[in-house]
Amino acid sequence: MPVIALTGSDGSGKSTLAAALVAQLRAHRPTEELYLGQSSGKIGDWIGTLPLVGPRFKRYLVSKSDKVHDQPAKPPGNATALVIYLLSHWRAYKFRRLLAMCRRGTLVVTDRYPQAERAGFSIDGPQLAKTQGGNWWVRRLRAREHRLYEWMASNVPMLVIRLNVDVETAHARKPDHKLSSLREKIAAIPHLHFNGAAILDLDGTDAASSVLDSSMRAIHAALQVAHA
Repeated sequence: MPVIALTGSDGSGKSTLAAALVAQLRAHRPTEELYLGQSSGKIGDWIGTLPLVGPRFKRYLVSKSDKVHDQPAKPPGNATALVIYLLSHWRAYKFRRLLAMCRRGTLVVTDRYPQAERAGFSIDGPQLAKTQGGNWWVRRLRAREHRLYEWMASNVPMLVIRLNVDVETAHARKPDHKLSSLREKIAAIPHLHFNGAAILDLDGTDAASSVLDSSMRAIHAALQVAHA
């Protein structure tokens, strides 16, 4: 697939690198940027703006999400499982947009990329897979969500650029993020393989210009292989 997938913890520099890559690559071919996170934070912020029920409903969703994250061994309730499942479908909707862009011959730079190797929204995996047990409804949603992520992950990007960063730097750049969540991401992301995709590991603490130059060299090499 003509996709450059940027992965790494929050605060690793993905957004900065994505914007710089698109600006340079557009000089040579049609290129677009697409965010492939599941966007629960943005959706929650939008819900919070709704009159009357918005703030209360946002607090409810945040509490449900935090409960699944902090107590993964406890089966989620029906409503919580459904919210998580719908968020995964929202990610799948954006992934179908990605496929349509690729079919039009567009090179796509993604911020994040879905994977089915490890569970958890924080590392772009299936969230219900973090939980155990539950009734038939929860188990069915868990299985369907996992199949959804397996389908997305089966579309292997041309190149994965993984930005590695230490937790102190990540938290300094993103002080509003939980330190425990950043530690979890930083520990897990280096072990993802993205279905055998070519992976370029870079130090997210290096100068932005150095990270950009290394990324562009790897992208040009990958494009030459693809066109050979």
